[in-house]
Amino acid sequence: MGRVAIIGVGQSKFVRKYPGSIRELAFEGFKEAITDAGITAKDIDASVFCSAPEYDKQRSPSAVIAEYLGLNPQPTFYVESLCSSSSTGLKLAYSMVASGVHDMVAVIGLQKMSEISSAESQERMGRGADIQWESPFGTMMPAYYAMHAQAHMAKYGTTPEDLAAVRVKAATYGQINERAVYRKAVTPEMFTDPENMMASPVSSPLRVGDCCANADGTSCMIVASEEKAKQFSKKPIWVLGVGAASASVNLTGRDKLHGLKAAEQAAKQAYAMAGVGPKDIDVAEVHDCFTIAEMLAYEALGFAEPGGAKELIQGKETYKEGSIPVNVDGGLLSKGHPIGATGGSQVRTIVLQLRGEAGDMQVKDPQIGLVHNIGGVGIYGNVTIFGKE
Repeated sequence: MGRVAIIGVGQSKFVRKYPGSIRELAFEGFKEAITDAGITAKDIDASVFCSAPEYDKQRSPSAVIAEYLGLNPQPTFYVESLCSSSSTGLKLAYSMVASGVHDMVAVIGLQKMSEISSAESQERMGRGADIQWESPFGTMMPAYYAMHAQAHMAKYGTTPEDLAAVRVKAATYGQINERAVYRKAVTPEMFTDPENMMASPVSSPLRVGDCCANADGTSCMIVASEEKAKQFSKKPIWVLGVGAASASVNLTGRDKLHGLKAAEQAAKQAYAMAGVGPKDIDVAEVHDCFTIAEMLAYEALGFAEPGGAKELIQGKETYKEGSIPVNVDGGLLSKGHPIGATGGSQVRTIVLQLRGEAGDMQVKDPQIGLVHNIGGVGIYGNVTIFGKE
């Protein structure tokens, strides 16, 4: 199998309500990515579209968007794994390129969540759980992650203050990310002020400030063979390791609630394939749909021992100047979470970091980066490792 690189990345601004159509939204990330790669649509052998289709009014959105982007008659694929759809799409593209079936593949993640109401959106999120045994009882996404938070608190002594520290960090960097939805400062005091929205309860112990927001957005990655990468790109970023795993949909089928097994297994696979370990990672993007999710990621990825996530965030080790910078673009908590586009946005951040093109968010001289992207409540786990060489 040949080496595979990312030679172009793109992302729209993440917004609460995009005024155009899904095809126009997809074009924004796609245009930036092909410009970044120095290619045209005709250079692309195949395309992979990634979204959660229950939010789309358009049946088979990939067909409409491929036509609009000029990607016909090349083959088009559609991938869905809830919130990790575009990371799954990247693994598919990686496999097609590494095997020699295609030389250059565009992975386009998108979601226009404002096409339906917030109530409808929450109902559809709930249907990501088992519709026979769990979701009829009202287990929406915040309630699921609240159970994980309660379990982590009971086992390790994690506190609401630890959770708030994650959001404070996210806002530190969200303020300087022009693509983010939420660009305001957040302080610990907001979480103790009953008059402040950040402190408003959602599902105990999670508050409004512990939760990311829905958003409209798109991302795009151009995945290329080694030959094409060297032909088109001066700064290819190589895919060193890919890991993916799954877990029982029903929480009763899992052996623990204080961690996400799928993420742990995906990380183990990616580290083994890349020939690196947690201490080799210079910068990471993790799936922080809720503050507890980021803390679970620290432990699943080996950045902290089980129960050690609270020391990592309280010691500011995951800030830009810390020992393992995490989500220095503001993460989902600041950027927002357009489900199908999220993984591609994470990859874009890591690619820019490894190229030294991340601007005010730039970490000092990173060589290896990692993306951790979760689908649903730990149902799908995806970890991808990237390197400059």
